[in-house]
Amino acid sequence: MNISGNISKMKTSIENDEVVYELRLNNELVNISELVGKTITLEYQNQINCIACGKKTSKSFAQGFCYNCFQTAPQAEECVLKPETCRAHLGEARDIEFAEAHCLIPHYVYLAIASGVKVGITRHTQIPTRWIDQGASKAIIIAEVPNRHIAGVMEVHLKQYFADKTNWRAMLKNVVANDIDIASEKLKAIEHLPDELKQYVMADAKEWTLNYPVETYPLKPQSLTFDKEAKISGTLKGIKGQYLLLDNDRVLNIRKHNGYLVSVQAD
Repeated sequence: MNISGNISKMKTSIENDEVVYELRLNNELVNISELVGKTITLEYQNQINCIACGKKTSKSFAQGFCYNCFQTAPQAEECVLKPETCRAHLGEARDIEFAEAHCLIPHYVYLAIASGVKVGITRHTQIPTRWIDQGASKAIIIAEVPNRHIAGVMEVHLKQYFADKTNWRAMLKNVVANDIDIASEKLKAIEHLPDELKQYVMADAKEWTLNYPVETYPLKPQSLTFDKEAKISGTLKGIKGQYLLLDNDRVLNIRKHNGYLVSVQAD
């Protein structure tokens, strides 16, 4: 196999209780889960294209944008990272049509275990994609709310009691707190909610367990980047989150390199 294109966040699905990964190269999809155990080579072609406008950019901002789109594109608005700042429900947004499709729709507030237990939010269409992208081994929905702003308000409140970041090294080493009962943690979260937010609780949400295509986890993950190493080659030991796990404890974050023009070869 030898194929080139601008890479972006891997597409995921679940088959036979295991996550399946497909690497996006422009409009083509490569089932990269099938390459676990094989030698792969990814070579950066010294070109980055903005994931919003497609123009060439010498530097990537916020995982794939040129500077202009980083400042103006609705996909890069502040509420993407800080949902509590969303003002779409007040009719204020960079692009109101985009906001209607992405902010003014039901959102889930959830707990996930990728290393320790963490709180997060996502659009209702992004389950279980969001959890897979974070490398979660378990997850459960706490509440369904009508828009992004309320989801952010609930998350900010629960961040007083739960982490909101994943320890990526622990996640990749598969150092998971298996002794945590995520259903019990959900009950604790509900108890912490103020009365005006408890109306959104989903009491009967099921617990999710996620399994990844990994032969060997790294002991001391060493992060690679095309900015420092144009050609990356080795045996693919597994995939977790949005990371390719290579031999010698090397890991490559695909999402970090959105828009990079890369050739991919495999034996």
